[in-house]
Amino acid sequence: MATVLIDSFGRTAVDLRVSLTDRCNLRCTYCMPEEGLQWLGKPQLLTDEEIVRLVRIAATDLGVTEVRFTGGEPLLRPGLVGIVAACAALEPRPELSLTTNGIGLGRTAAALRSAGLDRVNVSLDTLDPEVFARLTRRHRHPDVLSGMAAAEEAGLTPVKVNTVLMRGVNDHEAPDLLAWCLERGYELRFIEQMPLDAQHGWDRSSMVTAEEILDSLAARFTLTPEPAARRGAAPAERWLVDGGPGRVGVIASVTRPFCRACDRTRLTADGQVRNCLFARGETDLRTVLRDGGSDAEIAELWRAAMWGKKAGAGIDDPDFLQPDRPMSAIGG
Repeated sequence: MATVLIDSFGRTAVDLRVSLTDRCNLRCTYCMPEEGLQWLGKPQLLTDEEIVRLVRIAATDLGVTEVRFTGGEPLLRPGLVGIVAACAALEPRPELSLTTNGIGLGRTAAALRSAGLDRVNVSLDTLDPEVFARLTRRHRHPDVLSGMAAAEEAGLTPVKVNTVLMRGVNDHEAPDLLAWCLERGYELRFIEQMPLDAQHGWDRSSMVTAEEILDSLAARFTLTPEPAARRGAAPAERWLVDGGPGRVGVIASVTRPFCRACDRTRLTADGQVRNCLFARGETDLRTVLRDGGSDAEIAELWRAAMWGKKAGAGIDDPDFLQPDRPMSAIGG
């Protein structure tokens, strides 16, 4: 019988985020510099087999029921389809999802669905190709849109859309983005910009807040909040739009933190457990795994890592420091 990943505050982690690579084919201004970063070397990365083994331990020995593959950009991982298929064959089988920039979905969506992937989250910050190029430093907007359509056609539904608004760049687009998603049956989530950029240039005063986003949407739509009980441990607060069935969510990690309900554990592409997105420390599973550690030893190390999780991310603490590793290395 599986034991659980519980922390000293009584929270249980059932949602595992697995970073498959720190590499990305975009250079989003709120994530990394234009020249990119110093990528992890292949020997540092977990192999496909190591990833599957750790997911198996999480699902069969530690009570994890949901697995989200992230990056960097996870579609850049050559063995992705095989990893998904192996994880889909686990008993008990976790729910499997993927967070992607969508560029490669046009050619991979059908294969990922056949392998057992349940759904995708696609990052899309703008409907304007020129604004997209300004934000990502790449002219790939049509590829993202076609990737989303391919995911829908393949049955990777509901297709969820993640949007970060940047003041003076795309913050005026919130109502248009919502209307566009509603028309296509996509579920839109606005995410407050978080202090996870490689440049450490995040400035709270310039961040577009959840309150501002909702005010912008309310100028065009009637928003009815869903009951708090329906949210559970989900990071997004959700509203029915014009009476439903369409919904919109806002993930207010900065201004409305949801740490008390957090149910996540994270595995980096180089085999480190992170018990919080904003943690400044990690627990090394890769070394134990490669030194011949047993499943029981790895599970115990993972449990100890989660037990030490702090009460909150500490963004409002005067001594808050951004993690040394950026979002591309951590895996959102």
